[in-house]
Amino acid sequence: MIILSTDWGMAWSMAGISVGVVFSILILLVLVLYIFSAIASGEAAKAEEAAKPKVLTGAEYIKSQQADIASASDLDQVAIATAVYLYMGNQHDEESGILTIHHTDHPAWHAELNKHL
Repeated sequence: MIILSTDWGMAWSMAGISVGVVFSILILLVLVLYIFSAIASGEAAKAEEAAKPKVLTGAEYIKSQQADIASASDLDQVAIATAVYLYMGNQHDEESGILTIHHTDHPAWHAELNKHL
């Protein structure tokens, strides 16, 4: 007899309102995400444009390199000169390619935590 005493008009209106609220929130969420993606893609395009290297002519390139060298400190110039010297002389460490692993009963962290053992 409960079925007969139910106000079906009110039940259907409540169901319709709840479904409408859910879809309204979903549409709002899609719109917010679309706006954020448009903003992010605009900023990414600006960053990409700023990151493009400027094409220099030969004279402009030489002047920019001279300015970079002149602004470098003495230690920077020494490091660059040493790197170029070693690269051109093909001098570098010779590695054997052999990996040596020494196993111990108790690693160092274990010895620190358990000094009484």
